[in-house]
Amino acid sequence: MSEMTFPLPDVGEGLTEAEIVAWHVAPGDAVALNQVICEIETAKSLVELPSPFTGVVSELLVEVGVTVPVGEPILRVSVEGADAESAPGGGQTSADTDSGADAASAPLDTDETRDVVADTAASVAHENGEGGAVLVGYGTGGAVKSRRRRGGEPVLRRETSAAAAGRAPASAAGVGAQHGSHAVIPVAESAPVIAKPPIRKLAKDLGVDLTQVTGTGIAGEVLRDDVVREASQASVFRNLSTPEVAEAREERIPLKGIRKMTAQAMVTSAFEAPHVSVFTDVDATRTMEFVKRLKSSTDFAGVKVSPLLIFAKAMLWAVRRSPEVNATFTDTEIIRHNFVNLGIAAATPRGLVVPNIKDAQDLSLLDLARAIEQLTITARDGRTSPSDMARGTITITNIGVFGMDFGTPILNPGECGIMAMGTIRQKPWVVDGEVRPRMVTTVGGSFDHRIVDGDVISRFVADVASVLEEPALLLD
Repeated sequence: MSEMTFPLPDVGEGLTEAEIVAWHVAPGDAVALNQVICEIETAKSLVELPSPFTGVVSELLVEVGVTVPVGEPILRVSVEGADAESAPGGGQTSADTDSGADAASAPLDTDETRDVVADTAASVAHENGEGGAVLVGYGTGGAVKSRRRRGGEPVLRRETSAAAAGRAPASAAGVGAQHGSHAVIPVAESAPVIAKPPIRKLAKDLGVDLTQVTGTGIAGEVLRDDVVREASQASVFRNLSTPEVAEAREERIPLKGIRKMTAQAMVTSAFEAPHVSVFTDVDATRTMEFVKRLKSSTDFAGVKVSPLLIFAKAMLWAVRRSPEVNATFTDTEIIRHNFVNLGIAAATPRGLVVPNIKDAQDLSLLDLARAIEQLTITARDGRTSPSDMARGTITITNIGVFGMDFGTPILNPGECGIMAMGTIRQKPWVVDGEVRPRMVTTVGGSFDHRIVDGDVISRFVADVASVLEEPALLLD
């Protein structure tokens, strides 16, 4: 047997280092090709790293919690001679440790390993269809119907993300049943409950047993409202208990990961881009009525519908009328984007992330609702990929979900505008000369005054407000 080392691969988007969050293997464990060996945290997301070869773990070279640069060896594996000769470029013998950075970006050498590992790299990275490789040295998985080994023997593909949620620890999987040099991954039995993946995720977050929920959808499908009703609460993030007072007088939290990236980005944005903020109160009564009708529509069954959806659609409509706000400032030019990668600021247990919906201007209201729901679920689960947060053009932040009336948000670096919507609550409002109770909110945002002037900003905010007052404008 020969010793192979696995250097930390480049996970893309210009990231140069990552922290080892958890090891899924231990010295002495058998690892199979494509088996998840560890979890790393970059400045943007959590990523699972698959093994590029088959063998037995000799040594873990980096402890949990340590940040290492790309190319530094993190794992040593004993590989059989035949396997060592065909090992992918991501691995290296112990004698070649000094060349780790080159090996990390070397392409896979065999068709068999390239096909299987590329599938895993693509699923881990949550590629959005643009085809770029995320784990350098792993390649990008394509839309291949089936994959076979050279001898005609089928290669088992990796679990889907839904099945992977309940898989056994990697150390157990590494010594489980194998077929040739590949681990045999059992297929999870289908559950009798009819529910879409986002609904199952919501039920898991709320601690709801889906088998105990009576579905009100077509053919007994469990809908979002069914899960929320069973849980007797409206939000996954609401903290209903008061934590105990900490014994220590102080707590020191290392500045790393998303918090470090957020701090750097906010300082850069606040002191480089001259912010100007504009906001206005809006009678959103018709928006709330529209949301209620959409929730009862069969077309939107099982899809989360909220005022945020109408707010996002209103922004896309307003961008068409004021394209100046959808731009980027450089030292030599202003780049006006004729597409909208709509960012949605999401509060997660790991901190604030701003993934964006690519080409949101082309989506129907239903498709936009699905995209927002998937984006928030992925962010809440800590699985937002770096590519999902790259190339945003304008952003939404919904501070209303926290009960706030309004705030003045800071621009996402590289963007010209960020819009915010406050909570929608019943307030007295003058209608036709009479004071009536209406559902009122405050909308507005911050903009880069180097790119847009006050008239453009005011017109844009007024357009968004107009749609919230009368959603029928979206039919224009």
